[in-house]
Amino acid sequence: MKKNNKKLKIIVYTLLIIYSIFTLAPFLWSILTSFKTTAEIAAGGTIFPESWSLKGYETVLASQLPTWVVNSLLVALLTTGINLIFNTMAGYALARIDFKGRHVLFSMLLALIMIPSQVTMIPLYIVVAKLGLVDTHWSIILTTMINIGYIFMMRQFFVNFPRDVEEAATMDGLSKMGTFFRIVLPNAKAAVATQAVFVFMGVWNEFMKPLLFISSPDKYMLTQGLNSLAKAYKTATQWDVIMAGALISIIPIFIIYIVLNKYFITSNDQTAGVK
Repeated sequence: MKKNNKKLKIIVYTLLIIYSIFTLAPFLWSILTSFKTTAEIAAGGTIFPESWSLKGYETVLASQLPTWVVNSLLVALLTTGINLIFNTMAGYALARIDFKGRHVLFSMLLALIMIPSQVTMIPLYIVVAKLGLVDTHWSIILTTMINIGYIFMMRQFFVNFPRDVEEAATMDGLSKMGTFFRIVLPNAKAAVATQAVFVFMGVWNEFMKPLLFISSPDKYMLTQGLNSLAKAYKTATQWDVIMAGALISIIPIFIIYIVLNKYFITSNDQTAGVK
C-alpha cells in the first residue's frame, strides 16, 4: 500500500513539474526577449540573448510610462477600495439581513452575471457621455465600482460565517452595523484580501474601457499607453519594447499579491480567526 502511494506521489509531482515548466516557459521567454535587440529577435533561433540590451527598457521609460503607471495605480486603488466596501456590504446584506424581495434580488444579480460585458459597452458609453465624464478617469471608476461576482463570493462567505459570533455581539449591545464592522469584517480578511487582489488585477489589466472612454495620451491607462507605444513603430513590431513594457506593468500586481498572499482563502477557513 505504501509503495502504491509513493508511486502515485511521484506521478503527481512529475505531472506538476511538467505543467509548471509549460506555464513558466512563456513568462521566461518574455523576460529574455526584453533583453534582446530588435535584430536578434527578428533573426530568431536563440533562447538566451547573444548580447544583452536594455534598449527596450530605455525606450519604454523614455515615454509617458510614469504618467500611465500613476494613472492606472490611482484608478485601480480607488476602484478596489470602492469595490471592497460595496461588494462586501452587499454580500453581507444578502446573507444575513432578511428583507422583502431578497431572494428575487439575488436571483436577478445571478442572471446579470450571464450577460457579457461587451453587450453593455455602448449603453455604458452613452450614460458616461451624458454625465460628461468622457475622457476622465471617473468614467472607468464609476462603471467598475461594483462587481456582481464578488458580491456573490462575499455572500457565500457570510452564509458560512458562524451566527453564534454575531448573536453574542448583539447581546453585548452592538447594532447590525457595529456587528458588521467590528466583529464580522475583521474575521473576513481572507475573503476581502482575495477580492482585493482580483479586483485590482481586473482594473489594472482593463483595456476595453480605457480604449472606449479615454482619448488624451496624458490620461491613458497603462494598458492603453503600452498599446499606443507598440503601434508607434509602423515598420516592424518592436518586441523588445513590448516585452519590457509588459514586464514593468506586472510589478504592482506582484507586490499586491505578495503583500496579501497570506490572507488568501483556503478551504474551510470561514471560521479562521474566530474565537
